[in-house]
Amino acid sequence: MITAIINGRVFDGEHVREDTTVVLDGTRIAAVGGEPPAGADVVDARGKTLLPGLFDAHVHTSDEALALALRFGITTELEMQGMNTKTGRAHITENDSLADVRSAGFGITPPGGHPSELMPEDFTPEGHGEPDDRSGRSGPHEMPLMPFSTTPEEAVAFIPRLVAAGSDYIKFMVDDGTVEGHPGLPMLDQATLTAGVAEAHRHGMLTIAHTLTIDATRMAIEAGIDGFAHLFMDRPHTDEIIDLIAASGAFVVPCVVLNASMMGITGSSLTEDPRVGSRLNEAWTNTLNSSYNRYPQGELDDVLASVKALHDAGVDLLAGTDAAPLPLPFLGGVVHGASVHQELQYLVRAGLTPIQALRAATLTPARRFGLEDRGRIAEGLRADLLLVDGDPTTTIGDTLNLRDVWRRGTRTVLSAS
Repeated sequence: MITAIINGRVFDGEHVREDTTVVLDGTRIAAVGGEPPAGADVVDARGKTLLPGLFDAHVHTSDEALALALRFGITTELEMQGMNTKTGRAHITENDSLADVRSAGFGITPPGGHPSELMPEDFTPEGHGEPDDRSGRSGPHEMPLMPFSTTPEEAVAFIPRLVAAGSDYIKFMVDDGTVEGHPGLPMLDQATLTAGVAEAHRHGMLTIAHTLTIDATRMAIEAGIDGFAHLFMDRPHTDEIIDLIAASGAFVVPCVVLNASMMGITGSSLTEDPRVGSRLNEAWTNTLNSSYNRYPQGELDDVLASVKALHDAGVDLLAGTDAAPLPLPFLGGVVHGASVHQELQYLVRAGLTPIQALRAATLTPARRFGLEDRGRIAEGLRADLLLVDGDPTTTIGDTLNLRDVWRRGTRTVLSAS
């Protein structure tokens, strides 16, 4: 089927085009500009804005969560710990009712290291597997590769195994538990981290670090990391750490919504918005109304100031949430889909323009993760698109005025009116 979306404003991932026709042919974008082809199914987007489908560049996901994400216009999720590696997502790739996904598999961490402290010992949600299964899948499945490492040799040995198991990129946990309220957790040392990153690079793999403190961030930079799955939150930024990140060329997924939740700030402002609350079931609503609340001494204004400093220094920022695969209040304050929109609002609050924030959820993650078939509206790319009322390129909150989403050209109507 050929679809022509006409009369709308188009944010193509980088720039704004007014009254531009976008033609979809099957799973691809056939044309940007020109006249709609004869016989095309026409979507009149007057007063609306067409965007590339959005990314969430930091999740832990499940089929249920991927479906929820798509209903908020997120067409690609980047999993930072979970089961949706190349060998485990065949059922997702062709399912246009779910967001697409890429995955690190499980991150390299010492035995007993982060994230083991996040799961209560008695956590066994019925139908959702064992406590260490953050995939959200039920029923029998192969045990994932758990790359527990305490030495450089162990980390190096796990890299080809992770590649063979289908990891799309390699994640390293650099966390002693201080921010999570569990100081003294086993943590990768510098030699192990550096050796693991170097080996991943030898295999052509992108490397990502989980760091929540400035000291851990510095360790990852020294190791040659390609990107950060979090922004430090233990103290205000310094010129030194901003300069180090910028000089390294690493990207940062700030996950401001997660940092806010760690400080005890709930997502209730989202559930009170009818554009969000009406789309969530009770379990996800309860989760969003809760928070992690593990670092109440943190200062959100410090985090926002760090975001602005990184942006001003030319660091690539990517929009992510760290949403959990299941609706669990003790992992609360964030939810798949809706929290991406709140993250965009936080980026603007930090000082980015709406267009710069939108790039953080479209063009930039696609480029940094090598997904060149998406993240932009251009001829030949995947037809992953989001249509919203209003103009989020000037008013970022308009991203929640959801109308339609296309995943590989398959349209899902998000609003009945």
